[in-house]
Amino acid sequence: MPREHEFDLPVRYYETDGQGIVHHSNYLRYMELARIELLNATGYDYAKIEEAGILLVVAKATVRYKSPARYGDVLRIWLRTERAFGARIDHTYVIKVGERIVAEAETTIACIDREGRVQRLPRELEIDE
Repeated sequence: MPREHEFDLPVRYYETDGQGIVHHSNYLRYMELARIELLNATGYDYAKIEEAGILLVVAKATVRYKSPARYGDVLRIWLRTERAFGARIDHTYVIKVGERIVAEAETTIACIDREGRVQRLPRELEIDE
């Protein structure tokens, strides 16, 4: 699996609050989309991973908001897989508008089965350094 991926995403009106600023909760959605985009870029289909009984769930998320993004902005979302080994995946994110950093974040993803028991990541998803 590649370590990094980035893509552009326009801010939609419904993602903003009354002041036209992206609501803080949407950054978690942007990060989820980034993880799915990373899988898609490598030829993995998250739906097929789930069909195989492998669930990737957020165990921890930290977001640092640096400056506001607004309706009409185009976000550049960068994701890096720092570690993917055992039963966890650690990611870092930088979200920008142009050169301006809007948010920085980290997540830890846990691999579980349908009963909620921790399980090892599939070998093809592992990155260990």
